[in-house]
Amino acid sequence: MNADALVLFGATGDLAKKKLFPALYDLEELGQLGVPVFGVASSKWTQEVFKENAESAIRTKKSDLDEKVLRNLLDELTLVVGDYDDPNTFQKLADAISGFQLPVIYLAIAPENFEKICQGLAAVGITKRARVVVEKPFGRDLASAIALDESLKKILPEEQIYRIDHYLGKESVEDLLVFRFANTLFEPVWNRNYISNIQITMSENFGIDGRGKFYDGVGATRDVLQNHLLQVLTMLTMEPPIDTTSESMQNEKIKVMSAIRAIDPADVVRGQFVGYLEEEGVAPHSDTETFVAMKMFIDNWRWAGVPIYMRTGKKLAETVLEVIVEFNKPPRELFGKSEANLLRFRLGANDGVDISLQAKEPGTKLLTRQVDLTVEFAHEFGERQGPYERLLNAAIVGDHFRFTRIDAVLHSWKILDELLKHPTQLHPYFEGTWGPDNAEALVPNGWAPVGSQVNR
Repeated sequence: MNADALVLFGATGDLAKKKLFPALYDLEELGQLGVPVFGVASSKWTQEVFKENAESAIRTKKSDLDEKVLRNLLDELTLVVGDYDDPNTFQKLADAISGFQLPVIYLAIAPENFEKICQGLAAVGITKRARVVVEKPFGRDLASAIALDESLKKILPEEQIYRIDHYLGKESVEDLLVFRFANTLFEPVWNRNYISNIQITMSENFGIDGRGKFYDGVGATRDVLQNHLLQVLTMLTMEPPIDTTSESMQNEKIKVMSAIRAIDPADVVRGQFVGYLEEEGVAPHSDTETFVAMKMFIDNWRWAGVPIYMRTGKKLAETVLEVIVEFNKPPRELFGKSEANLLRFRLGANDGVDISLQAKEPGTKLLTRQVDLTVEFAHEFGERQGPYERLLNAAIVGDHFRFTRIDAVLHSWKILDELLKHPTQLHPYFEGTWGPDNAEALVPNGWAPVGSQVNR
């Protein structure tokens, strides 16, 4: 059953400005929104100022606007002003949406406010008929995630909770599933017998963008690796589900996460970019990592012995999200020294797939040269929907497929819990590099080139 209203807590915040309002415009343009939007915030804005800021956020992101679509969306916006500690705020919201049967409540706010807001919603009867969307991070470690879940479950059943990881809304991440399970070419070799290693890189060439206080309490492991990169990893390594329902997909992800071996601290490199301590909001002697790289293993039949390398960081050489699957070399190199076959998934802005093969080098000798077969999805399909458009639509129609189940969340925290409790040494690195030097040594032959390092 489709929802009939959308409520955004934190409607004047950074996430709403940068992601949610532009996404709502796209949905309106596609005819997929179809519900009024109520913002809730403590900012003492008038309705006019609220709409002006929403319009500005949309115009900043959208260069080619349909003015009629924009006006239709703005006409559907209403702001409810009030403090989250004030019960009157929730009563004002209840009055505003009293005529709607199934609202979606999107909590685009700090996680420490989730429980308080859900209690306020419950006090006025809204949670009896609502879907509640919570942003990541869901907790900051295993214990806090369990505590948060228990507090929400006192108010909401699991089927009414939608836990967001915007990577699950990315078309390019779903491409991993389709690539694996819709093409019989790859399944026979998708295992320890043929794959040498897997490398996942999510790098950013920018810093913390004025979010020092928030980021200093989180760090790269919690902010990216625990959610985004582990989600990508499960898509790459899970067994085929029996069907494409949310339940079947989540079950296979859990199996993979359950098989991940306890991570050896010697296989973890933490780093902090030089200058981080001077950022506004950062503690003077902060031990928060802005870079983390690690090696892990999945102890099941398919992946036994295959090392998996993951890295993420701020102020690195460039912004990249790539997965590289490196295959074993042939047992004998008949044609001289050759490079391993690589399968490269580009999941960022220029999403696509590259397959690196060996071909005969021109001339009289039987020598090889690496060549790439490349698919650019933008060229094949045109512009695709962004993750927040797809996630908002999924919440409105009640589809859990692109959201995270609680046992998956808890398993992901469990994998990293000991590392978070006992962090490894912090290494400095300079802006514009690929992180601390000792991160390179994690991979025996070094990390495979990514982004502009690749000759295409």
